[in-house]
Amino acid sequence: MDERQQHDEAGRMTIPDYQALMLPVLRIAAAGATRVPEASDKIADQLGLSEPEREEMLPSGRQRILHNRIHWAKFYMSKAGLIDSPSRGVFKASEAGNALLARNPASIDVETLKAYPAFVEFYAASKEASPAEAAATSAAADAASTPEEQIDAAYAVLHAALKADLLQRIAAQSPAFFERVIVDLLVAMGYGGTHENAAQRLGRSGDGGVDGVIDEDRLGLDRIYVQAKRYSPHVGVGRPEVQGFVGSLVGLGATKGVFVTTSSFSAPALDFARHLPQRVILIDGARLAELMIEHGVGVRVSRTVEVKRLDEDFFAEE
Repeated sequence: MDERQQHDEAGRMTIPDYQALMLPVLRIAAAGATRVPEASDKIADQLGLSEPEREEMLPSGRQRILHNRIHWAKFYMSKAGLIDSPSRGVFKASEAGNALLARNPASIDVETLKAYPAFVEFYAASKEASPAEAAATSAAADAASTPEEQIDAAYAVLHAALKADLLQRIAAQSPAFFERVIVDLLVAMGYGGTHENAAQRLGRSGDGGVDGVIDEDRLGLDRIYVQAKRYSPHVGVGRPEVQGFVGSLVGLGATKGVFVTTSSFSAPALDFARHLPQRVILIDGARLAELMIEHGVGVRVSRTVEVKRLDEDFFAEE
């Protein structure tokens, strides 16, 4: 491994980026035909990765990080002609790959691959498609992260920005608007029966520390009591507010409650709620925004990106 090999704060080995994996992947491929899972196990052993580290997934949860990086290391080296694929899912070092290893390189990266005409041709072919695709191909190859990791990172940035925007806009609205947000969210999550019935109940209870009550199911077999506090981000909800809400539940003979705030809950408030005989769920601003995005409340799809992969079964001859 080269200088991109790093350790985390606890001194454990982190998974190298895909360019740092090119040399060990090629060495394994030179030892004989192999597959990504087999190469992954060998490299994980070389790195001394723990079982959780070996199983660590991309943020999307669709693939293991180590498998993903090995795949892209193999992919780019194959474009340079360093790796051959004799059969589906199997790869081995080519004659050019073995020749490169014979020179005992300290590392292999994209700059190394640019010395091979086949890789340069791969770049050139991508540029003939469109300027946007050409820029994306070049950026993906030169970056330390794989294309999937770049997609996940971009999504995480957009997701965080959307959550912040949601809370900011809610804070700028009236208390009545916040109540409607809670109604819309609970109905979208399957509570309250119809939107009209939920709106009639929520925000009109007037029972001390309870802002409203909503049916847990469409038949009204059980009820959930709701408290909503629209606070600024720097004003947290403390234990006294949660304790007052629980006192109201006890007075009503209720066993289930939801306390929603646009800010956050203090540690004592969270600890208090965890040890209650009643079932009280605390939803802070971050969780509120997550639920709104998940259930399509106050947001809409801006664009959909469909990523396709090669259908290996299509090319499998009988």
